[in-house]
Amino acid sequence: MSVKDKNIIIGISGGIAAYKIPLLVRSLKKAGANVQIVMTPAAHDFVTPVTLSTLSGRPVLSEFIKDSTGSWNNHVSLALWADLMVFAPVTANTLAKMATGQADNFLLAVYMSAKCPVMIAPAMDLDMYAHPATKANLQKLQSYGYEIIPATEGELASGLTGYGRMEEPEKIFKRINDYFAGKKDLSGKKVLASAGPTYEAIDPVRFIGNHSSGKMGIAIAEAAAERGADVVLILGPTHLQANHPNIRTVKVQNAAQMYDAVHREFDNADITIMAAAVADFTPEQTAGQKIKKNGDSMSLKLKPTKDILASLGQKKSGNQILIGFAMETENEKNNALKKLRKKNLDFIVVNSLREKNAGFKHDTNKVSILTKNGDVIDYPLKTKKEVAKDILDLAIKLK
Repeated sequence: MSVKDKNIIIGISGGIAAYKIPLLVRSLKKAGANVQIVMTPAAHDFVTPVTLSTLSGRPVLSEFIKDSTGSWNNHVSLALWADLMVFAPVTANTLAKMATGQADNFLLAVYMSAKCPVMIAPAMDLDMYAHPATKANLQKLQSYGYEIIPATEGELASGLTGYGRMEEPEKIFKRINDYFAGKKDLSGKKVLASAGPTYEAIDPVRFIGNHSSGKMGIAIAEAAAERGADVVLILGPTHLQANHPNIRTVKVQNAAQMYDAVHREFDNADITIMAAAVADFTPEQTAGQKIKKNGDSMSLKLKPTKDILASLGQKKSGNQILIGFAMETENEKNNALKKLRKKNLDFIVVNSLREKNAGFKHDTNKVSILTKNGDVIDYPLKTKKEVAKDILDLAIKLK
């Protein structure tokens, strides 16, 4: 399956990158897609409706009212018609309105009525793109299950150079085509994934934890679900959540709860991917009341938690795939190889805190995969969604 005969809405907001959209429209039409352009009023200043109408073969829509007769453009019908909505370019202003549910123009009314998947390609100056509000809005929209096509680095309209440049039309086209061509190669398979940290209680107020956000494990769960798998996600304490009807999320707080939850699901899993950052130690005793400061120091006695990955490696059957993660700060591959062998894994995903923009809390990751057959595969820095795809591609080959 590809974009042929698919109904695609392209939403254009008022940014200079709008001048590139005719190239995207042309590529989609050549591939056989039905394309409807919807523009914000501000977008008219950057690309003409005549050009876009000619290329798409459809009148460009911008307003609720069609003409002086009072007939109107039905935003609900249009939203239901679409197989996909692609917002490109998306300005900081439109992004904020999408994140907060405002519908003060025709494009946003269509968006608020849509039930189809949504792709978002932001474009703005580097300081706007780096602003905490923009980051929060992108994260919020991603939490809705929308696909973000990150802005790239390059020369911007302001004359500055940095991140904020809209992805090139040919790459946006590829993302769209890949979405519709996506294989359901995990249909009928059951995938078990873990994500996030664990919090080991010291007292009712304090805990031992780590910086894991759960982004990598959630990306794996969503990628597996998109490929047709029935997914169980064991999720530690995080504000993030997975968004897909094929995912059943089991929330846990500590390592013992994660151990129990994983073991309840493991026997039914074809592929298990343990991306959670589970605590290695937990307090030997948890105080019933908040511990008061008393003196200059305090000793806390810890005991090891149960090794979830090793316990799964001991019980896995020959037709199950078991994948682990190793977050290291030194001797990354050597340490990961020992873990791979000791815990009977099919392969292990290694990442290092020393790599820029990789590891905890980032939207990107840079990993290497070590297999039980001795193969070592090094990947460049990618989005965590792309890393998830690489992991699943290899797991399916082993299957």
